Amino acid sequence: MKNFTEMVANPKEPSVGPTPRQEIYRKNKSRLYRYESRRKYRTPLLFVPNLGISRPYIFDLLPGGSFIEHMTREGFDFYLLDWGVFGPEDNRLTLEDCVVRILPRMARKVLETSGARELSVLGYCMGGPLSACFIATHPEVPVKNFVNMAGPIDFSKVGLFGVWLDPRYFDADKFVDTLGQIPADMVKAGFKLLRPTMDLTTGLNLWWNLWNDSYVEGFQALNKWANEYVAFPGEFFRQWVKEFYQQNRMIRGELRLGGKPVRLGEIRCPVFVVGAKEDYIAPAACVKALIDAVGSTDKGY
Repeated sequence: MKNFTEMVANPKEPSVGPTPRQEIYRKNKSRLYRYESRRKYRTPLLFVPNLGISRPYIFDLLPGGSFIEHMTREGFDFYLLDWGVFGPEDNRLTLEDCVVRILPRMARKVLETSGARELSVLGYCMGGPLSACFIATHPEVPVKNFVNMAGPIDFSKVGLFGVWLDPRYFDADKFVDTLGQIPADMVKAGFKLLRPTMDLTTGLNLWWNLWNDSYVEGFQALNKWANEYVAFPGEFFRQWVKEFYQQNRMIRGELRLGGKPVRLGEIRCPVFVVGAKEDYIAPAACVKALIDAVGSTDKGY
């Protein structure tokens, strides 16, 4: 019971993000970090995670349990875009800001600092559709490969969130006009409701594994991340819900950002899509839809 006693009587803040990194660039709240390696591959990789919701240190959680550590060990020149933690001052941030301004600037910084002629882009969760919009509308940016990892594309297949955000029941304009920013606690409540019993089962699993030091260490780090939610900027949330969830404009070819039409068929670089059968936020079918939408001949799921 030593682990239980320490967690109750002397709780410690878990140490996360162990992999060395360098801040390459910052713009307002956004940061671009570089995780250098003994480069085996010339093409750098820009990793684009979700905006809001949660912090990206989940990808660099613990030594031996880090996606970033694994990628650098494999020889990738790895760049992480951290969108930042948003406050009320960020409520005017829009989809256009992210796709037309921030992402192109980050891509240029990757090319400048790596000395490479091309880059690969890996979009995770919300970062998948944001990256797809960016690549489709910026053919001048030399993207060699695009990986969509669990990023929703066809929002007619997103599951329970799609039901909750149905325009017949959810008025996005009234919601944003009333709240301004979508508070982190409200974001947390929405995700917890997807799996209401998960906290209970998580606690039970911890109880049965209190004897295991490595399990407890991993639990504390993961639990820190799982309960550290990030607020949504109001205008971004309004567009995200209306343009994607409610109107599904991206897959239909009806979305415009920065005055440009977003046509996924303009994506012609090699594309690889990763979906998960048990993903209840972005079900495999809505992720896989990118395969049929892009103009690439080299593509796989």
